[in-house]
Amino acid sequence: MFVGEQPGDAEDLAGKPFVGPAGQLLRAALAEAGIPISAVYFTNVVKHFKWEPRGRRRIHKRPNHAETMACRVWLDAEVEYVKPDAIVALGATAATAIVGPSVKVSRDRGRAFPSSLARLVTATVHPSSILRAPDSDARAKARADFVADLKFIAARLK
Repeated sequence: MFVGEQPGDAEDLAGKPFVGPAGQLLRAALAEAGIPISAVYFTNVVKHFKWEPRGRRRIHKRPNHAETMACRVWLDAEVEYVKPDAIVALGATAATAIVGPSVKVSRDRGRAFPSSLARLVTATVHPSSILRAPDSDARAKARADFVADLKFIAARLK
């Protein structure tokens, strides 16, 4: 189970998680890491798209703690229904909601956290952060690190 922060614009319009540019990057990285898409359940901690208008575009706004906790009941229901072997928190909002406020993705990415939610609970960056990297070299490094995190997950689940 891969858990993001909230739907983005493309996801909100499609009604499915991870179908926009970050989702395309995530799917490509999963394939590169040897994790079949058919074995993955995608969801978000927050179920609504919080945004602000900027011209004709809807720009993502980070959900606050109350919004995150208000949606937690649905995430818990998904975990109970899916019974995943692994939960991967993508980004800080998801990591905080799943692991707790002491987690820092930059410091703790790829680390296994003790949890009753799944056999493996870990965190890594959200793929959108790779897309926002300042230049092509930074994007390439961030993507390689992300794929390494996914390979760690795949190896731990064998």
